[in-house]
Amino acid sequence: MATTAESGPNPSAAPHKGSPHAAPAPAPQLKPALIPPAPRPSPVNKLGVAAVVITVVLWASAFVGIRAVGPSFSPGSLTLGRLAIAAVVLGLVVLPKLRNLPKGREWWPILAYGVMWFGGYNVALNAAEHTLDAGTAALLINVNPILVAVMAGVILKEGFPRWLIIGSLIAFAGVAVIALGSGQRSTADVVGVLLCLLAAVLAAVSVIVQKPVLRKFPAAQATWFGIMIGAICCLPFSGQLLGELQRAPLPATLGLVYLGIFPTAIAFTTWAYALSLIDAGRLAATTYLVPGTTILISWLVLGEVPTAWGLVGGVICLLGVGLTRRKSR
Repeated sequence: MATTAESGPNPSAAPHKGSPHAAPAPAPQLKPALIPPAPRPSPVNKLGVAAVVITVVLWASAFVGIRAVGPSFSPGSLTLGRLAIAAVVLGLVVLPKLRNLPKGREWWPILAYGVMWFGGYNVALNAAEHTLDAGTAALLINVNPILVAVMAGVILKEGFPRWLIIGSLIAFAGVAVIALGSGQRSTADVVGVLLCLLAAVLAAVSVIVQKPVLRKFPAAQATWFGIMIGAICCLPFSGQLLGELQRAPLPATLGLVYLGIFPTAIAFTTWAYALSLIDAGRLAATTYLVPGTTILISWLVLGEVPTAWGLVGGVICLLGVGLTRRKSR
């Protein structure tokens, strides 16, 4: 007796996979939800750009302010005055939100940039500007971004992007043009040159040291810690500061207050915030804009008309800094 299977084909049985009559398998269909979206370029952080602009403008104004109050305050007392005012002003912002202090080894980099940048850099730069003309000082201080780019490439592993190097060299050439047209032709004092170069080195090393700290602490806190340490280092100048404050005219005292609040408390905080978002080498290159901005502020505030060399140098600096923002292919 024949079975059901023998009586006819089973309609539910599919052709064998290897059979020539097998229908081709349909191509797998990917669900739209499984298709990853195309990567979008990361948007430009507007707050970071604003922080860079504020830093450049306020640091540029510091040169005008230092020139205005320089006859009334010596380098050490001027540094202590700025830091003391900045410590109070920024402390009003930081202390209410301060929950955790650095612990153990976390203090070492903070101590380093507090001593080198907020203390040593400011004293050295103030002393150098007593013996160097503005053009030479601007040229020497702007060795700093090149040093930062080199150390960031080696220590922070940021590499050496082609456009960063090209743009930095062009911007440095612009600073050199500004220096040539500074209008002063006094012979640079050797001690002043060495102090200015020391200030540039201290600032460059401090940027590299500060960068990792900003991964653990907010910009305002990291800045306030450094300001406090720098102020403590400058306490030996306190007697000198008190004597000079008694003799200083009111405009010089107000200038000291301005330097403490704006180029110190605010600008160093906006710098730290920008440094937490941008590579150290690229950010340092933006400081090539400081000399040109200083010329503009001097023109508007002090009535010092810039020379043609100064204007040309400023344009070259803008071009160079713009090139540092390009990405190598």
